[in-house]
Amino acid sequence: MSWYGHSVVLLRMNGKTLLIDPMLGPDCTPIAPFPTKRFSKNTLQFIDEFPEIDLLLLTHDHYDHLDYVSIQELKAKTKKYFVAKGVKRHLLSWGVDGALITEFDWWDKRSFEGIQITFTPTRHFSGRGLSDRFKSLWGGWAFQSKVANVWFSGDGGYGRHFKEIGDQLGPFDFAFMECGQYCEDWALLHLFPDESVTAAIDAKVNKAMPVHWAGFALSYQHDWYEPAAQFVKAAIHQSLAYTLPELGKVTDLSSAETKHWWDTYITQ
Repeated sequence: MSWYGHSVVLLRMNGKTLLIDPMLGPDCTPIAPFPTKRFSKNTLQFIDEFPEIDLLLLTHDHYDHLDYVSIQELKAKTKKYFVAKGVKRHLLSWGVDGALITEFDWWDKRSFEGIQITFTPTRHFSGRGLSDRFKSLWGGWAFQSKVANVWFSGDGGYGRHFKEIGDQLGPFDFAFMECGQYCEDWALLHLFPDESVTAAIDAKVNKAMPVHWAGFALSYQHDWYEPAAQFVKAAIHQSLAYTLPELGKVTDLSSAETKHWWDTYITQ
């Protein structure tokens, strides 16, 4: 797998290439009154290096997860789309073939190339403007195969649904846990680092990786690297195995990369 900052994950399972929340554009809130430029420049160029995408998955329709420019760049190499209920309308308006799109409600399951994929619930919200809030769904993705059981938590605050996910679909060999863009004002909508670790344990996760950071500064409450640094402290305290691959690095889910690579950039 490879992580490209924020929630962009390129995952290889059962010989197939899966791409989750490919927001690789330069700005995630183009209509906002405050700057939300991406930390890294020219990230759209990674799309040229991507292999053919067998399945593109979208957790919800917020700008920091669903990006028009990225979808346009990916259309020619994407075979199929699994999306949250209500998100299909965006893709249709952007010229994606509707026959390639499957919408999911919470707990819906589909089989894809030997992988059972389930859309899992989260505590969040949706919408790309004032007129479409809550008109589509939000959630996470569970991938179950004979080789591995993997979970992408998606955005959302802490709640009892994590234990329910673990009871129904766990244990998970690996999970991509939301951990970033948290603040007191959004306490019900995003996970603080200690909550992210607790949620992973509730969901019966054996090893986790924090995502939803190192892409944009959407929260006023933390530095760009703090989510990972605090996640590590909480994971050690709660005895959860973790990995911290650098941006864009191809790595195996079984790897144990624990180097604080962000320290190099903090001291520059």
